[in-house]
Amino acid sequence: MISIAIPGFGDLRLVDLVCDFNGSLAQDGHLLPGAREALAALAADLRVHVVTANTHGDVAREMKPLPASLHVIAPTDQAAAKRAYVEALGAEGVVALGNGRNDREMLAVAALGIAVLQGEGAAPDALASADVVVPTTVHALELLLHPLRLVATLRD
Repeated sequence: MISIAIPGFGDLRLVDLVCDFNGSLAQDGHLLPGAREALAALAADLRVHVVTANTHGDVAREMKPLPASLHVIAPTDQAAAKRAYVEALGAEGVVALGNGRNDREMLAVAALGIAVLQGEGAAPDALASADVVVPTTVHALELLLHPLRLVATLRD
């Protein structure tokens, strides 16, 4: 668990990290540089989940041997499916990571929503739903590895 008190934002007690795959952790079906190492380090404190439509069919191979739960969703109603997944875990203990329009609902309901820009860009709906926007996945994961950085961004 990652616990951090953020004045004006609240006390975060994060248990689960829910990530979109393509566009967030990966580009063209391949994990982005540095993501594997950061996810492995975070797995000591958070349960890692990947929720994806598996567009490129590579998610299982790319995530091996990381300790992560893989949840492949249907290609339709993805925003609702991702939101439902976060809610089933208990949204108050979830940090969500995404970039796409289909990530907007999970970013909004999670205790902490982080949008990433990356090479595929980010949908304006995802940016508007997030608590924090960062340029890369590694930056997002480093926020969780060094949670005091969140205080500087989110405090009132």
